[in-house]
Amino acid sequence: MKNFELVRSEEIAELNTHAEIYRHIPTGAEILSMENDDENKCFGIAFRTPPSDSTGVAHILEHTVLCGSRKYPVKDPFVQLLKGSLQTFLNAFTYPDKTCYPVASQNLKDFHNLVDVYLDAVFHPRITPDFFMQEGWHYELESIDAPLTFKGVVYNEMKGVYSSPDSLLMETSQQSLFPDTTYGLDSGGNPKHIPDLTHEQFKAFHESFYHPSNARIFFYGDDPVEQRFELLEEYLKAFEKIDPQSDVELQAPLPEPVRIEKPYAVSADDENPKPMFTVNWLLPSPTDPERVFALTLLDHILLGTPASPLRKALIESGLGEDLTGGGIETHMIQMMFSVGLKGVESQNLGKAEALIFNTLKDLVENGIERDDIEATLNTYEFDLRENNSGGFPRGLSLWLKSLNAWIYDADAIGPIAFEGPLQSLKKHTAKEGYFEQLIREHFLDNRHRSVVTLVPDSTLAAQKELEETERLARIKAGMDERALKEIVSNTQRLLTLQATPDSEEALATIPLLHRGDLDKSIRTIDRNEVKRHGAAVVTHDLFTNGILYLDLGLDLHGLEQEDLPYVSLLGSVLLEMGTKEQDYV
Repeated sequence: MKNFELVRSEEIAELNTHAEIYRHIPTGAEILSMENDDENKCFGIAFRTPPSDSTGVAHILEHTVLCGSRKYPVKDPFVQLLKGSLQTFLNAFTYPDKTCYPVASQNLKDFHNLVDVYLDAVFHPRITPDFFMQEGWHYELESIDAPLTFKGVVYNEMKGVYSSPDSLLMETSQQSLFPDTTYGLDSGGNPKHIPDLTHEQFKAFHESFYHPSNARIFFYGDDPVEQRFELLEEYLKAFEKIDPQSDVELQAPLPEPVRIEKPYAVSADDENPKPMFTVNWLLPSPTDPERVFALTLLDHILLGTPASPLRKALIESGLGEDLTGGGIETHMIQMMFSVGLKGVESQNLGKAEALIFNTLKDLVENGIERDDIEATLNTYEFDLRENNSGGFPRGLSLWLKSLNAWIYDADAIGPIAFEGPLQSLKKHTAKEGYFEQLIREHFLDNRHRSVVTLVPDSTLAAQKELEETERLARIKAGMDERALKEIVSNTQRLLTLQATPDSEEALATIPLLHRGDLDKSIRTIDRNEVKRHGAAVVTHDLFTNGILYLDLGLDLHGLEQEDLPYVSLLGSVLLEMGTKEQDYV
């Protein structure tokens, strides 16, 4: 570990974890190493990748990086790894300003295999013209006389995204708040602009941003710490420190709220299609953990349950069919909040917008129910302590939270070491008017906001198809016979490449597990059993971060058979219908 400088070491008691931040001296790469007894080991590497246009270069690169690399020259390492891996997570994500590559496994050898494949993929990918055309875009021409078309995995994917009203509304809402920064562009790629991307620009993007000097690297779990750095050094030693020039700029305040109206495509057969809208606010940076906690709690108070006041007001108003907007978004250098309705009659759009502001104003003037605040705080604290990440490994969930600040050169540990900010927040929320003041400051008095409305248009899809057809016709008309023959040749070559299986030599490079690599021991959990009032009580002494988990089992032998079908109904009634004193929320 001679090339790694320890920057910070901290015990995170609430996660039962020892965390260390290192810097790779020759390159400046930053590493967050979390050591604990979680056998579901996790690794991730992220790069700051702010786009300068909407060609989708970051998205296309994420796809292409996983089409084989220098050490593992197979067309789809994912598919091959799945044949002989015990991975618990294997994927990649493109965000508006960063790209993430996480893996996880409970088997140590498998984990090291996955880490090695991913490191080789990001630093030495096969970003050839053919894979760029396959994953990004290319002209397709079956014969000289055939019509010219655009094809490509990301191109086709984003055409689907842009045909989805919900996706279009979300993207436009974000762009409306960030007209002057990278967030005003589409990192996923706008189908209209994707064909503007060249292979040379594509390669330059990788060379600039996929560098250790621009990386945030993460390890988590019970694997030997020394081996983490040995794996890293094998790849980092080939690089020298650079300035990646990947800083993400802040959006300056808007002088006035903005309104944007755009069409969305509907079929001529759709009966009574209706507009949808969002109201959107720009919020502060997510680099202050306590502020993030407070605004996340406020989001839950306003929208988190069927009884939440803003959600309830919108749904019960009858002005629309369902909510739109995702509430709070914390994964950008400035957070945002978005809420609205879909299925709104045109004449009711103003009423629905006014309802949002009137509901917020009423909460400030008359106060939020104290029980709602306490319930939200309890729910949030429980979620933090349990860290139940659903289908994500716990380590991956923590890494993504950390990146909300770390990727912007802020504290990597702050967003996940929650005990301090949580206790501070409890003191603030004990005072009257805390959340009401947040509503006033960040919503009612916040002029940096927008209203985005999408209106249905039954001619839009045909219009876009015609524009693309005419664009391609102009491009083809400007080509000579030699250029057309080259496109026909490229089309056939790409189809042949896709149909040709990898060689046995290439497939042999993919590391696979064998029977001898599997742990044959059975994991046991210590238990203690005692009798209490005639009932057996079984306890397990495990780290649960202050949460008591209780399962009750009732003997149903005395129940008549005809009553058995009602047992599940009784269970639902007990959990979901509340009591005389408390509602079910």
